[in-house]
Amino acid sequence: MPTAVKTPPPVKKRATEADLLAMPNDGIERWLVDGQIVEKGRDSEISTVTVRNKHHTRIQSRISHLIEAWCDAQPTPRGSIHAGETGVRLKTDPEVIVGIDLVYLAPDVSARVMADEETTMIGAVPTLAVEILSPSNTVEGIREKIDVYLKAGVPQVLILDGHYRTVTVHRSGQAPVMLNATQELDGGKELHGFRVAVARIFPTPGA
Repeated sequence: MPTAVKTPPPVKKRATEADLLAMPNDGIERWLVDGQIVEKGRDSEISTVTVRNKHHTRIQSRISHLIEAWCDAQPTPRGSIHAGETGVRLKTDPEVIVGIDLVYLAPDVSARVMADEETTMIGAVPTLAVEILSPSNTVEGIREKIDVYLKAGVPQVLILDGHYRTVTVHRSGQAPVMLNATQELDGGKELHGFRVAVARIFPTPGA
């Protein structure tokens, strides 16, 4: 009797930046993680819908303005702020490409990134990554994002919660620090001299 031979499963093709950019613009946020494209509701909780609500975009505008004002006051050369689901390549082998609400690039990194005309992606690890919570976010999804950023070497990650008006600061190897609207956010060594009342980041309730 002939022996049955098991057919090995097909090798899953490793996706690239080109594959990610070729995906349809259908309102789904997609990330490239370790050679695989992941998206909301199918492969991972890591992603959220890219069409942001009015509260999310208001907070994003405010934090962008506050960090831009600090940046403009720094001596040249200055870093740069990029907001609005910025495409960032955190790793190249294997590729990890993510969308981040807001990033700050240190002056030397910014100069290198902006001089690179071969891609529209930010091909560098940012100094700061900011994520603004949306109603669709899950605890697991946010934890996964934070882990991806910190493991890639992002020194500081801020999670902004507009409902509770809090900012949670994450740094690798340190316990998270949550600040409420009565406290002040200090940019630390990553954003030296940046200090702002947490209340200023969020719109006045009812306004």
